[in-house]
Amino acid sequence: MLNEKDRVRLLHMLDHSREAIGLVVGIRRNDLDTNRLLQLALVRLIEVVGEAASRVSEECRAAYPDIPWSQIMGTRNRLIHGYDFVDFDILWSTLKEDLPNLIGELEKILAGYNT
Repeated sequence: MLNEKDRVRLLHMLDHSREAIGLVVGIRRNDLDTNRLLQLALVRLIEVVGEAASRVSEECRAAYPDIPWSQIMGTRNRLIHGYDFVDFDILWSTLKEDLPNLIGELEKILAGYNT
């Protein structure tokens, strides 16, 4: 069973992932190159997903090895420390390929926990 802190952090990951995906519904990849507000919003949402992942306990991370914890945290670190250059192709790929899978895994985990 999840402890309360881990449950909250997983919920943060889930909520911010869903919000990021929601922002790109109906958006084309090249729209990201020209919409500064969208760029800033998506980067921030992905940063929060990574920060929340870094705060999940080691025990919880070990219990759910299907979640790519180090990649999620690495993406956060790259966005924070590489603020002066964000590769929007990688960001787009994260949104379209990685976040849907992450959402599915988080939903499975949290479904077993009474919210």
